[in-house]
Amino acid sequence: MEIKSNKINGANAEIEAVISMDEVKANIEKIAKQLSKTANVQGFRKGKVPVAIIKKQYGEKLVEDAEAEALREVLAKGLDELAIANESLIGEPNISKFDKSDDKIEVAIKVAMRPQIDLDNVKSLVPEFTKPEVTDEEVEKRIKEIAENQAPLVDIKRNRKMKEGDTAVIDFEGFVDGDAFEGGSAKDFELLLGSGQFIPGFEDQLVGVKRDEEVTINVTFPQSYGSDALAGKDAEFKVKVNGIKVKDDVVIDDELAKKLLPGEEDATLEKLKEEVKKAIAQEKLAKLYNEDLKPKLLEALVEKIEFDLPEFVVEQEIDMALNKKASDMSEDEIKELRENADKLKELRETFRDDAIKSVKATFIIDALAQDLGIKVEEQEVMQTIYYEAMQMGQDPQKAYEQYKEAGYLPAIQMSMVEDRVLTTLLNEKIEA
Repeated sequence: MEIKSNKINGANAEIEAVISMDEVKANIEKIAKQLSKTANVQGFRKGKVPVAIIKKQYGEKLVEDAEAEALREVLAKGLDELAIANESLIGEPNISKFDKSDDKIEVAIKVAMRPQIDLDNVKSLVPEFTKPEVTDEEVEKRIKEIAENQAPLVDIKRNRKMKEGDTAVIDFEGFVDGDAFEGGSAKDFELLLGSGQFIPGFEDQLVGVKRDEEVTINVTFPQSYGSDALAGKDAEFKVKVNGIKVKDDVVIDDELAKKLLPGEEDATLEKLKEEVKKAIAQEKLAKLYNEDLKPKLLEALVEKIEFDLPEFVVEQEIDMALNKKASDMSEDEIKELRENADKLKELRETFRDDAIKSVKATFIIDALAQDLGIKVEEQEVMQTIYYEAMQMGQDPQKAYEQYKEAGYLPAIQMSMVEDRVLTTLLNEKIEA
């Protein structure tokens, strides 16, 4: 067996070999002898089956197993020559050449290794930034908003014209083409004017209306409306205003603080201001991280950290991008690509740069996660999906099963790891 090993770069290697047919035949003999001791063949006792009978019965399967055994030997010897440990390999070895003749088999096996990434300069790539400040005015405004949200609705005594911010208590019935439609009516419905809860234009036409008045409101359902029967249709609503409610006045004092900080002993307005200030600061920091700093940091990591990438991983990423593009193409466009190999190759290459960046980012985040000791367990992924599903009024278990069946869990997990890695690096910048 002649073997020639070549380490192309830090992430890719190729092993070439010439396997003589004598070696394949020797493997056939060895495998046949082993089978003769364990195979069940009618007319022979177990362990007493002649090798010739085994060869006749298993025929081509013996040849395939013998060739596979030879390939495994090529791979093992090649990796040994290259000093590449099995645990550093990623993906399956790719047999790029298998030319079989009467006396030999010429093979080439491509292997990919997990790239070695130098993380020494990572901290220097974290962008400079200033921790957001929170003013007293922002704190007071937020507490006022919280207080108003906590305030109960009360009926106004004076029958004045309604304005934005009022809550109209209404009876209504909707008609399309003169016919009432399902779900288009209600009694004593409380509608906050300006909330955008109803069809665009509906709430605006109630501004200026008084209690006990009846009005006709004309609107058009949006084209994107959930019901096909109503989307884009003109509608007429008969509306009667039964009452007008406003938020009751709330005093901002220590008593309010006790209501808003139920688990806090000796809660005071000053303590409430401190907690609200912390919350606003965290919100501002999260916004700065997510909208500005994290994208900049990831871009800098990908641009500045250089290392070799496993070729097959990049090719897989390109294939996924190509398949996604194909799902949005017409049958004629797909047919044209099938019939024109050059055009398909040209289209495929348009995804290479983005694929390289994506693969680089994945390996960098993975290396940083290991370096920082960051892990995201499947239980955390489940909790995240559950929480988001509940926020959207969906069945959490059903949402989780749908993600799982679609194969999205690893991507969600990787996204969470990425978020945690970038957050950790940015937090360290603040503390430095």
